Amino acid sequence: MAICVGIDIGTSGTKAVAIDARGKILAQAIHTYPCYHPRPLWSEQDPEDWWQGTVATVRAVMQQARIRPANVQALGLSGQMHGSVFLDTRGRVIRRAILWNDQRTAAECTEIEQRAGGRQKLIRMVANPALTGFTAPKILWLRNHEPRHYDRIAKVLLPKDEVRRRLTGVYATDVSDASGMLLLNVARRDWSRELLAKLELNRDWLADCYESEEVTGNLTREAAETLGLTTNCRVVAGAGDCAANAVGTGIVRRGSLSTSVGTSGVMFVHSDEPQIDPHGRLHTFCHAVRDKWHMMGVSLTAAGCLEWFVQQICAELAAAHPTMDPYEVLNREAAEIPPGAEGLLFLPYLAGERTPHADPLARGCFIGLTLKHTRGHLTRAIMEGVCFALQDSLSLIRGLDVPVRQIRTSGGGSRSPLWRQIQANVFGQKVVTIQSEQGPAFGAALLAAVGAGWFRSVPEACDATIRVVEETATQRAAKAYYQRAFPVYQQLYQSLRHDFSKIAGLESTR
Repeated sequence: MAICVGIDIGTSGTKAVAIDARGKILAQAIHTYPCYHPRPLWSEQDPEDWWQGTVATVRAVMQQARIRPANVQALGLSGQMHGSVFLDTRGRVIRRAILWNDQRTAAECTEIEQRAGGRQKLIRMVANPALTGFTAPKILWLRNHEPRHYDRIAKVLLPKDEVRRRLTGVYATDVSDASGMLLLNVARRDWSRELLAKLELNRDWLADCYESEEVTGNLTREAAETLGLTTNCRVVAGAGDCAANAVGTGIVRRGSLSTSVGTSGVMFVHSDEPQIDPHGRLHTFCHAVRDKWHMMGVSLTAAGCLEWFVQQICAELAAAHPTMDPYEVLNREAAEIPPGAEGLLFLPYLAGERTPHADPLARGCFIGLTLKHTRGHLTRAIMEGVCFALQDSLSLIRGLDVPVRQIRTSGGGSRSPLWRQIQANVFGQKVVTIQSEQGPAFGAALLAAVGAGWFRSVPEACDATIRVVEETATQRAAKAYYQRAFPVYQQLYQSLRHDFSKIAGLESTR
């Protein structure tokens, strides 16, 4: 039986999914690892952890489904975007990778815009403004703050592409992931030599770009032995996690949009041509579908807000309910609270914010607290605040006259019926879920299937394997309430944005 495996190098862990030729998931596994925060708003990981996660999860799915090594025809890669892996001339990692949610590069973003000749010229070159999460500012930060490390650079890779290097010995990336480096001419789907020259960066540091379903190499003998596979196994280019999730949820045609409530929150809409927000509030990237693009809005902390609440504020839940998932307890409590959490609002900016504010100094806030509010109120306010942040992106997409005929929801938040209902009510439109919850890993597996020749195109693969299994309709009264509340939510950031920089100054005081 022919098998393909999708591997997603996530922020909280690596996931692997094995599928057959019909797209049926035969086995799935996850291996978690830490994230390091050496200073406030810094976020780093050790690339060795990604490799160990890849080995552990691939071996796990092979064992679970009793898959013969020779049956695995191709691997597909997905991964957290924007992270920077710096390698020296011997292929050794120079320092821990700086991640997508790291906010240290505000000065470097300003430097990039100045070197490019201004924000609008930069957007014309690479379709996007300079944002702290992107890769190019991280490279400049290394040059400005760690020159001894910078002088050793021979290659700069994205997270999934560092894993590819360990698998194949090949330096390669795909156009969707490369779009988030802020160094790609997105319209032409190739590196921007113009911007590289202005930033005085070496083109040879960057991997060659491929379309997402293209084969980039085969497993080396060492990697095949380590994973328990064969050297006949191909590795396709894959995609950044957002584009891979879009493939895994079938967002491959005009009019389709996905909302992902994972660690971060993403609004992703397909486009047949490169549509660019002139103000740079939405990202325009290459899609994992050949010669297609997408627009995307990102909230840096979505389900991550609820994870923070559980781990840092409600740690006693696990002890009080040892046989229950603490998230189920909180969901049940929040479901008892009416829409609006009785006047309590939450700004989900626990790691700064990207869309639409591009503000690394934004902070999370509960606003409107009274003596009446309970843990259930706080939980519901978090869920609603995350959906309001996603609605910020959806409003921009609709404002650019991009059609949104169907919204598909995925990520950890999609498993909560309450969170799905809040999404439908806040967005003012029915949301649907599909049969697979493993969006990026499943999408990577489908890309591998196309690379293996199972399907002629990515849309064909999606049509053959993805189906809608549940719909959540809007509730009239709740929808009307959220339409009134959303402008209040938006105004809160405007009221507080100047105070956030003052708060950041207080944080740095020793």
